[in-house]
Amino acid sequence: MYNKRGIGVNDEEKDEIKKLHKEAEQGNAGAQSILGLYYYDGDFVPQDYAEAAKWWRKAAEQGNAYAQYNLGQCYYDGDGVPQDYAEAAKWWRMAAEHGDAYAQFYLGGCYYNGEGIPQDYAEAVKWYRRAAEQGYDKAQYNLGVCYSNGEGVLQDYAEAVKWWCKAAEQEYDKAQYNLGVCYWNGNGVPQDYAEAVKWWCKAAEQGDVLAQYNLGLCYYNGEGVQQDYAEAAKWYRKAARQGKKEAQKKLIMMGEEW
Repeated sequence: MYNKRGIGVNDEEKDEIKKLHKEAEQGNAGAQSILGLYYYDGDFVPQDYAEAAKWWRKAAEQGNAYAQYNLGQCYYDGDGVPQDYAEAAKWWRMAAEHGDAYAQFYLGGCYYNGEGIPQDYAEAVKWYRRAAEQGYDKAQYNLGVCYSNGEGVLQDYAEAVKWWCKAAEQEYDKAQYNLGVCYWNGNGVPQDYAEAVKWWCKAAEQGDVLAQYNLGLCYYNGEGVQQDYAEAAKWYRKAARQGKKEAQKKLIMMGEEW
C-alpha cells in the first residue's frame, strides 16, 4: 500500500486507517468525511472515487457541510457517481446553507449558468455575495462581473470595482486585469493610466495573456509608463507565446522575433 506521494504506508499509518474505518463504520461523520478525502486523493488507500462518494454521502446525510460540498463536487464532475448537475446543486445548497463559502460560490455558479436548476441571476448574486463576504476571491470576482454587467443587480461599476479590488488584493489575476480595464476606461473610478498599468502588470506576471498584451501596448505608446520599445517587445512576446495573434503581429511590425 502506498500513499499519494508513492511512499509505502508504515504500520502506524495502517493502524490509523483501520481506526478511521472503524469510526466511520460506527457512524462518526468526521471520520467518514476524512475517509472520503483519503479515497478521493488516494492518500494512504488506493484512489477510489466511488468509495470517496460513498463515505461523503454517509457524512453528508448527517449534515456534515464539508462532505456535502465534496459530494456535490463529485456529482458535478461525475467522479464516482453519474454526472448530475441537479444532485450537485442539491448538495451544494445544503452545504451553502451551513455557511460553506465554496458551496455558496458553486451554487451561485449553478444559478448563473442554469446548471441543474433554472437560471436566475438574482439568486446567483445572492450566493456569490455570501461567499464573497467570507473573503472567497473567485466569488468576489464573479460578484464584480454581475455588477459590471447588470446581471441580477443594477449595473454599478463602482460596486464592480469594489469587489474586483478585494479579489485583486488576494492576487486573483482575472480581477487584477478587470481592475486595470476599469482604471483605463474610467469605469467606477477616475481614469488613471498609471493605475491601469499597475494592475495589468500584476496580472501579466501571473500569466494573464490579455494583461501582457495590454502592457505591451502601454509601453509601445508610452501610456501610463515611459515609452520603452524593449519592454513593449518583452510583453508582446509573452502574450505571443501564449497564442495571442495580435501580439505576434505587433512583434512582426517591430521586426522582433517571438
